[in-house]
Amino acid sequence: MIVVLKQKTPDEKRAQLIEWLEGQGLKVHISEGEYQTVLGLVGNTSHVDMDLIASLGIVDSVKRVTDPFKCCNRKFHPDDTIVEVGDVRIGHGHFVMIAGPCSVETEEQIVAVAKAVKKSGAQMLRGGAFKPRTSPYDFQGLKAEGIELLKIARAETGLPIVTEVMGVRDLPLFEDVDVVQIGARNMQNFDLLREVGRLKKPVLLKRGLANTLKELLMSAEYIMAGGNEQVILCERGIRTFDDYTRNTLDLAAVPMLRELTHLPIIVDPSHATGIARLVPPMAMSAAACGSDGLIIEVHNDPMHALCDGAQSLTPEEYDVLADKVRRIREVAVQ
Repeated sequence: MIVVLKQKTPDEKRAQLIEWLEGQGLKVHISEGEYQTVLGLVGNTSHVDMDLIASLGIVDSVKRVTDPFKCCNRKFHPDDTIVEVGDVRIGHGHFVMIAGPCSVETEEQIVAVAKAVKKSGAQMLRGGAFKPRTSPYDFQGLKAEGIELLKIARAETGLPIVTEVMGVRDLPLFEDVDVVQIGARNMQNFDLLREVGRLKKPVLLKRGLANTLKELLMSAEYIMAGGNEQVILCERGIRTFDDYTRNTLDLAAVPMLRELTHLPIIVDPSHATGIARLVPPMAMSAAACGSDGLIIEVHNDPMHALCDGAQSLTPEEYDVLADKVRRIREVAVQ
């Protein structure tokens, strides 16, 4: 249920209404926009008298929300959320470029890539320390050592770091990570979602390989219900019957999610296609369709990458792409 207050509602009367609603066993989410204040009521609202609330002099309207996701619902929070990572802002017109290798391999590699992508305009560095692999015999990442190498790259370049957590027991290692990534295979790992909901840092949540948008939003709801509202959604392609590309990039998800939620939405064209030459056209399309950013894999030696070299751009290729994306954004935001 949402309660829209009239403009210039006195703070004292608003506080009295919120106190009464909380006394009904409800959690009240307050969204203050430029023209109106929306109170989102989370909990069992079946016993709440809508007519009584609507009759109050400070209330403009009362509506029931049938969507199962509440905290991330645009009806609860009409204005776009802006997630801040240091000096980097994501959402509501703030476009972020995140780039780096699929996996951290050596200090020399991660520092070299970090310097290259920063020179091309990237504002954040991605790199896998823990790697979820289909085969147990494939490279699984450097784990704790990989995080330390990412921190060295951050010290060298100033770029905030984004890396994926695989399980609850590894979370203590992520205390000094700027953005915690929840990968596609963990999108419905509800124990992990609850734990990152207790963190006081941004979370990048990737859509699962075969999950609906509603399921993605419900996973975001788990995080936000825990108190962490700094959630960034990521469309990274879904599995379909086509086998020419690694996945099928669902770009229609971007404008659809824009209608459903106030959270920032970025796109991963690297995992979506699995083919380096397809990354630039998909990245440009993602920039044109209204996404809030891109996360792209860049490796200084893709031929010898320990993970996903086939979908990784070289620093030179990324530099060309970054310039094209900037030009597309100049047109798209008009």
